[in-house]
Amino acid sequence: MNLLNSVSSIMTPNPICVNSKDTLTVVDKLLKEHRIHHLPVISDGKLVGMVSKSDFLFFRRGFSDENSKLEDEVRMNNFTVKDIMTKRLAKLEPTDKINVALEVFKENLFHALPVVEGDKIVGIVSTFDIIKRLAIDAEATAAYE
Repeated sequence: MNLLNSVSSIMTPNPICVNSKDTLTVVDKLLKEHRIHHLPVISDGKLVGMVSKSDFLFFRRGFSDENSKLEDEVRMNNFTVKDIMTKRLAKLEPTDKINVALEVFKENLFHALPVVEGDKIVGIVSTFDIIKRLAIDAEATAAYE
């Protein structure tokens, strides 16, 4: 993998997003159905945050291990994405290089970065995208054979 290629070459285009007003029930459903770990958050068509599976699980477990099913259901339907999302985001543009994404991952401990054109999300790049590309890259794997 050439680290000077643009992130658009490895990003997931048109990611599944949630609205900041969606309930956490929606987040739970999307994370499970699509087996994903990050959901960009939009409001009025603009990227305003990100919710990770870790954010969601921390919220869900943060109250008590002894919650009744009814209490859990009430919380899941009454709290919204806005309540748990990360608001301050590092963002990339499609033309940014893969090495820039690696530096952000390394310095900030993020595991996914939204790729934007202006305020509009066009993709998402994650550490998994980079690992997946390395695993199939003949040049990268040749060194280990």
